[in-house]
Amino acid sequence: MQRLQFEMILRSRIVESAEALHRSGVSFATFSTARCNQQFWDLTKKGGFQIKAGVTPAQGIRDIFLNGHQYAFECATAMVIVLYKGVLDSILESEFNRIFADMLLYDWHYDSDLRLIQQEGSHKAAPGDILYFNNPDVSSETLEWKGENVVKLKEDLFYGHGIGILPAKGIIDSLNQHRRPEATVSAYLTDEVIYPDFIYLSQFAAEGNRKNEISLHTLYQQEYSHHIHAVIGGRQYIRG
Repeated sequence: MQRLQFEMILRSRIVESAEALHRSGVSFATFSTARCNQQFWDLTKKGGFQIKAGVTPAQGIRDIFLNGHQYAFECATAMVIVLYKGVLDSILESEFNRIFADMLLYDWHYDSDLRLIQQEGSHKAAPGDILYFNNPDVSSETLEWKGENVVKLKEDLFYGHGIGILPAKGIIDSLNQHRRPEATVSAYLTDEVIYPDFIYLSQFAAEGNRKNEISLHTLYQQEYSHHIHAVIGGRQYIRG
């Protein structure tokens, strides 16, 4: 499958997954109060979800959307869940289970095969991109609202876990309600844009979607051989 064709499909699936997670009944929680369906996941001491032995990653991800009322987590974990669901709906399930085996959902921790790419330029972001609203004057009593990771759904419409589906102003207004009393700086949309490696993931798409397939390995080498692979904190991504 050509890169742009697969990218359009995966971006659409990410948007659909964000909207589905919003409807699923999942709740917002800090790591200390996180919860999950323990038929599919083990809750770690740090508030992460480790896929149980005998459960496939695809089964675990789907259960979050089917039994959302049994789950609670913070916004970064929500973004990773949305990305995994978008990828699951875009590639072969057998490949998804293979490359994302032993899945752990925790903050921005994710399997290296998701290969998230970070670039600057939120003004050029497309639907399916992950953006970030920063709240520099957050109250010390509500540090969980120091910022909000969001999925761009369409022009000036975003999904943020715990906030909902709102335009940029609505998200900023919501974050500003959690500033300290003497705050002078408003929350704002940062320039950071994150998205998965469409070229790499496209090789795992169903054969029926590969009518115009080109040499993905060659294209990947040409486009990304000059990029620096980096790990910062819990995030792993390719910096452009």
